[in-house]
Amino acid sequence: MMNNKLKGKDLITIGIYTAIYFVINFAFMLAGMIPVMWIMMPSLIALFTGVPYMMICNKVQKAGAILIMGTVTVLIYYATGQFTTVILATFAVGCILAEIIRAITRYTSFIGNTLSFALFSIGMIGSPLPIWLFKESFFAHISEVGMSQDYINALEKFTSPAILIGVIILTFICSLVGALIAKRMMNKHFKKAGII
Repeated sequence: MMNNKLKGKDLITIGIYTAIYFVINFAFMLAGMIPVMWIMMPSLIALFTGVPYMMICNKVQKAGAILIMGTVTVLIYYATGQFTTVILATFAVGCILAEIIRAITRYTSFIGNTLSFALFSIGMIGSPLPIWLFKESFFAHISEVGMSQDYINALEKFTSPAILIGVIILTFICSLVGALIAKRMMNKHFKKAGII
């Protein structure tokens, strides 16, 4: 049982790769100043963050690693003023489901870790989700805080239910591709370098 508990070394590993994950995440969040990039943000994050996520899965094969990663990410969002209750809810669900999948697949399964990454990534849908959930009040709010009417008009073009479904599906697909990219990099470069 002691071997299944997170230790100091595990927490350091989680911290390092969570920091890498958040830097990539935050870069795409900043790109959200372009309307289509905000809508696509969960998919793009899923495509480019497979390496830090899968490295945590590889190096910390214990319960709680992904929950900590998600919690730290949400706390940084809160500290930078990007926090909403919607992203808290979706990310929490994504982290919990990811932990369940990892536990069921014994933490060592690539397929299990890939599916957990997909669920974790879909949790980021909570960032643009208010566009669909609270359309009128959302657009009124961003207008009040200084967003231009051109930006609002461009964003309104992406508010159909079909686009939301498409973003969820695309995020799932991008997470699978991101996990495969991570696997290739880990096998080709990280093993040779002795990182894993």
